[in-house]
Amino acid sequence: MTKPFAFVGLISVFLMPGAWAATPQIDAAKIEEITGLKGKLNEKEATFKVSQPRADVKIAVDGWTMPPFMGLTTWAAFTKGRKSDLMVMGDLVLFQDEVNPVMSALFENGIDVTALHNHFFYEDPKVYFMHISGEGTSEKLAHGVRAALDKVKQIREASSTPSKSFGLSDLPGKSSITGKPIEEIIGQPGDAKDGMFKVTIGRNAKMACGCNAGKDMGVNTWAAFAGSDDNALVDGDFAVLEDELQPVLRSLRKSNVNIVAIHSHMTGEKPRTLFLHYWGRGKSTELAQAVKAALAVQTKGKTK
Repeated sequence: MTKPFAFVGLISVFLMPGAWAATPQIDAAKIEEITGLKGKLNEKEATFKVSQPRADVKIAVDGWTMPPFMGLTTWAAFTKGRKSDLMVMGDLVLFQDEVNPVMSALFENGIDVTALHNHFFYEDPKVYFMHISGEGTSEKLAHGVRAALDKVKQIREASSTPSKSFGLSDLPGKSSITGKPIEEIIGQPGDAKDGMFKVTIGRNAKMACGCNAGKDMGVNTWAAFAGSDDNALVDGDFAVLEDELQPVLRSLRKSNVNIVAIHSHMTGEKPRTLFLHYWGRGKSTELAQAVKAALAVQTKGKTK
């Protein structure tokens, strides 16, 4: 049995009055109080950082039990903001069953999610890293970080062992998706194969070499459906510009679609294009509506 999830932080350093001249907006005591973590001030960089080693569940990488010191520590760092008092950046160490509940908790508290990916191979249990960012007051940002920590604690208290599946009903052995309603909802023609159905929407980018890259070069948004009309899954990839990422993520999570990765596929392209991968379960038409809603907020270019 693993130990209950505990907030374990770095030892707080004494903040000399001179340190606050560079960071008057940072209320370190308030951040520590709200997050439940101890922090450390970096006077040279004018940042205040709280950390929590992920020590509640043992993690083995390639058969070696890995100490948190080697890269399994959740952290959030605060510094002076531009539009608001402070900016926060951080990296949360999460298991698969924590990722999407934590993402929703962050969104509900005004924190953006900027990347989601792995840092290791052959780890057990699988570990993901969620990078976050936001601006606001010390209190607002600290509450956002605390909401994520509380969600992790809630999940691990319910089950000390990370889940290895979404825990949903099995899909039919043979797919029988009806494509026409999906086409009508999304507003794009699709392709059928072996009872599955897929819609692909191309975008364009100019690569660093000056070459154009479009739909068939991988700059595309797609949604693939399998299962039956009443018991379906959708998986896919959204190609988004930087200012489209947050509204699309929020829209998909609002529709209870799981986000499984956020990263880049290219370097040097213009405009910069990010890719988010997703996985959802439900009726095929409801899943198509979820994709359509995300496409709609992407088109509007909203930031929240």
